[in-house]
Amino acid sequence: MVATTVVILVACAALIVLRAFTLARSRGSVPCRLRVGERGWRSGVARYADGELHWIPLLGVRLRPRHAIARRGLVVSARREIDGGLFAVDCGGTTRGISLAMSADALTGFLAWLESAPPSAYLDVA
Repeated sequence: MVATTVVILVACAALIVLRAFTLARSRGSVPCRLRVGERGWRSGVARYADGELHWIPLLGVRLRPRHAIARRGLVVSARREIDGGLFAVDCGGTTRGISLAMSADALTGFLAWLESAPPSAYLDVA
């Protein structure tokens, strides 16, 4: 009974680690930390999809993104350096209380994505 439980726990841990590795290595994903409010930083992966930035936690069992940050109405603060050579920005506008931290290259890509929306993308047409 104990051996079966240990085998199941090891298999679950292996699946979670494999998921984290697959997310980190998948095409179009960048390592990104996220902080909501005053909580601590959580490691994850960010993906760009349909005018949104999807953030998926690195460790976990959910297959869907934990946060979807819409490009429309998103305002970011000036970047600041935090530990480990990462740069953080605070998100404002329609998304409040969320901070993102990523490498300098990933942050440059994020800011380019934010500014690259066509002008008509923000028009509400009835």
